[in-house]
Amino acid sequence: MKIVISNRSGVPIYEQIKSQVKEAIFSGALREDDVLPSVRQLAKDLKISVITTTRAYGDLEREGFVVNVQGKGCYVLPRDREMARENALRKIEEGLSAAILAAKTGEISKDEMIEMLNILCREDDYE
Repeated sequence: MKIVISNRSGVPIYEQIKSQVKEAIFSGALREDDVLPSVRQLAKDLKISVITTTRAYGDLEREGFVVNVQGKGCYVLPRDREMARENALRKIEEGLSAAILAAKTGEISKDEMIEMLNILCREDDYE
């Protein structure tokens, strides 16, 4: 798993780490029982404070994504199907909101948008 942080994004570094770990879990790049890099190793690799990585891992544990086993490391917990569904719904809402904004800007009607969605679903065999 590769984590990329940006000092210019305006998002706190620990939040960037959390969101990338969550995305890796939801996408299947990280699976149940996979071990995350140690807090110290991740801090060293990203050239950030150990406190920052500790906060990210602590939040991930409190949110039910990982478990920290003292002396062994931080492991990915089984994926919660409801949590994965909520994540997918959130992504869809973000994408649809962007599409609606683009449609309004381009003066595309709601009916045309629905037609495009139906075409795309058929093309992807998603009926």
